[in-house]
Amino acid sequence: MFTASEIRSTFLKFMESKGHTIVASSPVVPGDDPTLLFTNAGMNQFKDVFLGFDKRPYKRATTSQKCVRAGGKHNDLENVGYTARHHTFFEMLGNFSFGDYFKRDAIKNAWELLTQHFMLPPEKLWVTVYAEDDEAYDIWNKEVGVPAERIVRIGDNKGARYASDNFWMMGDTGPCGPCSEIFYDHGEDVAGGPPGSPDEDGDRYIEIWNLVFMQFNRDEKGEMHPLPRPSVDTGMGLERISAVLQHVHSNYDIDLFQNLMRAVVKAVEEAGGENVDPNSPSVKVIADHIRACTFIIADGILPGNEGRSYVLRRIARRGMRHGFKLGARDLFFSKLVKAVAKEMGDQYPETRNPHIEEVLRQEEVRFSQTLAKGLDILNEALADGTKVLGGDVAFKLHDTYGFPVDLTADVCRERGVTVDFEGFDAAMEKQREKARATGKFKMAQGLEYEGSPTEFLGYETLAVHACRVEAIYKDGEPVKDADAGDEVVVVFDKTPFYAESGGQMGDKGVFKNNTTILKVDDTFKIKADVFGHMSYVAEGSVKVGDLFSAKVDEENREATARNHSVTHLMHKALREVLGQHVQQRGSMVNGDRTRFDFVHTSPMTAEQICEVEDIVNKEILRNTATHVRVMPLDEAKKTEAVMLFGEKYGENVRVLNIGSSCELCGGTHVQRTGDIGMFKIVSESGISAGVRRVEAVTGMSALRYTQKQEAIIHEVAEEFKAPTDEVVSKVVETVDHLKRAEKELDTIKVQLAQAGASSVAAKAEDIGGAKLLVTEMKGVETKALRDSVDSLKDQLKSAAVVLVKVEDGKASIAVGVTKDLVSKVKAGDVVKFIAEKLGGKGGGRPDFAQGGGNAPADLSALLAQTKAFVAEKLQ
Repeated sequence: MFTASEIRSTFLKFMESKGHTIVASSPVVPGDDPTLLFTNAGMNQFKDVFLGFDKRPYKRATTSQKCVRAGGKHNDLENVGYTARHHTFFEMLGNFSFGDYFKRDAIKNAWELLTQHFMLPPEKLWVTVYAEDDEAYDIWNKEVGVPAERIVRIGDNKGARYASDNFWMMGDTGPCGPCSEIFYDHGEDVAGGPPGSPDEDGDRYIEIWNLVFMQFNRDEKGEMHPLPRPSVDTGMGLERISAVLQHVHSNYDIDLFQNLMRAVVKAVEEAGGENVDPNSPSVKVIADHIRACTFIIADGILPGNEGRSYVLRRIARRGMRHGFKLGARDLFFSKLVKAVAKEMGDQYPETRNPHIEEVLRQEEVRFSQTLAKGLDILNEALADGTKVLGGDVAFKLHDTYGFPVDLTADVCRERGVTVDFEGFDAAMEKQREKARATGKFKMAQGLEYEGSPTEFLGYETLAVHACRVEAIYKDGEPVKDADAGDEVVVVFDKTPFYAESGGQMGDKGVFKNNTTILKVDDTFKIKADVFGHMSYVAEGSVKVGDLFSAKVDEENREATARNHSVTHLMHKALREVLGQHVQQRGSMVNGDRTRFDFVHTSPMTAEQICEVEDIVNKEILRNTATHVRVMPLDEAKKTEAVMLFGEKYGENVRVLNIGSSCELCGGTHVQRTGDIGMFKIVSESGISAGVRRVEAVTGMSALRYTQKQEAIIHEVAEEFKAPTDEVVSKVVETVDHLKRAEKELDTIKVQLAQAGASSVAAKAEDIGGAKLLVTEMKGVETKALRDSVDSLKDQLKSAAVVLVKVEDGKASIAVGVTKDLVSKVKAGDVVKFIAEKLGGKGGGRPDFAQGGGNAPADLSALLAQTKAFVAEKLQ
């Protein structure tokens, strides 16, 4: 049986053998497509290539793309965990041709992979084609050999010309064309009809692969013009094909999800849950949602109240609420990040970032503080037996207690109650109108301010006295005062706090006077010259007109300055090492590290990383002074200063000379390069086509990083009882030894299974001229049952063989029937007979089938019943 990881690897390697370049998955957050909330298909990162706006060094590509589909309240989120195939996060396997091969190769490659590498029985596969696509039909029928009765023509079944399940369009205009879908038939024991039939929505025929043939360009008049270079875009869901290849009907039964679900049960029970049903919908919801949250945060999104951040918060809190439903009262959700990394970290190393768990831990703490109160309000509103929850209540839960409206709808649905979404939308719009009416100007953060600009003094000092409060905002609304415990945004007439800009995060710190303490968690720009301080009123109260003394968190500012200054040195070093084509495409600088995105087409080698580190650290050791000049933008453009992506420049700009670097920058910096202390690159990765990302640390963070790496090496050396300089060779030697041992063990297991089969062959009985063997197998691994069945069939020549293994409260079944007897008895019918008695399931071919279920109370009785069932058919 293929694991999900093996399926992914097999697909990519197969496509590579067919001339495709393996391209890394792009982030789930589209970097250059504002039309998408999240990456939702494999072709997203190649959209500009298909449209002709971009060219790649390859004409064939293949990917395993990370995808997220969850947005807006009217979506499939409520179905996740309750159906077999709905997910918020999934992987899409795809192969793409950019004007290279077309239908014939796409179809034949798909058929070869499915039938010769994944070993799917050809007779179990159906295909659909667009009704007018005779070319695809003939390839499937005349060249591949799929019989006409298993090829379904689908016409314009959606009410308009070319509006069809089998005609794909990128939009109202642009590239489009017919598509061909491949379906797997789970067998007659599963309800549902073939594609195109009235009962096609059943689970018997499951679509596993869609081959899109981009053949035309549709103009504004709706006319189709043949493309000069037709292309191919295919998509096959990893989870869905894994279910087929692992002989299960639900994606949640594949190995990847089963491992996650076991981790969920353990985490929930450790957090207070008792006797958690491992197959409950809530466990499935949590397993699905922790994957989505892990990948969204790994690609740079944090929980919040708008856009992608709100979707992340909604998914996370829905998962946390289901843990609460199972009895969890302590933190559990954030701890599951490690389980995701364990399952998927080899393919997606970004999941191993400890930052992800910390972000979710903080969100879990925040939500746990309001969850009980929110549920109390909801329970009270539903206590009278109402079948419709008022929109005002749903809005209150959303606005005051941080309950996403679909979380409210989720709870209500479990109790047979609907939500008045129209009333909720009306309350939301009323709030927006109220916010718009408070002033003339609409700012980026939704705050409106008409007063004087903020005087920024933070370049010269970290402490300022007599800062006057100009405005206070609470819950997005201007107020005159605020009390202890309130979270507010405060505008002062002057401040030493740097506001987030150009990739540098805002300052933290404190405002104080004799009665009040404001703790500042972040600083941002309400508009270009007005600074907002996100504050918590820790003591006392604050009102407009109050005076405060300000003090920036010095340690955080200095650490941020080190990381920002080194970004400039690193940028210059990257251009020296990789080439002048390197251009910044984004950055994030805070007190912990610097993250720098830049244009480059290939991963950096270890040698290139070391060379960049050497150049930067030599600049640091020279300890040259930093020079800043303020001049008009036009004058600055005449210098050699580099203008950085992400910065917004006014009439006057700051020209920064640090080391040998000269760039325009409004951020805060060290006084001398030596203040940076030390520079170390900790990661290098691709984030989208042609864009790389480097993360680096400086100062004490760099020292701690090297100390941690050294500790790991010493720990490994101690474990292997080898000097540190011999650790690598020792690890390689050990891994090679383990691989050899595993191969030898597999060989021994097969030999034992065959030997065991030989010893039980004598138990076979003569029934109607054939042999019948129904017995329990002990001491054989489940995956070896098939080998045992095949061995027994070879020995007995004409026989029906039923093997049952019972272990750890579970029963495994393997049934084989020689081909001369399948007209009398089918292996799948026997498996179904046994599985139904065990509360399980199974299936397969007429000559071989597998299944399983719960361990029987009386195995002897079950074997006797099975023997009678098969014997009757053989006579």
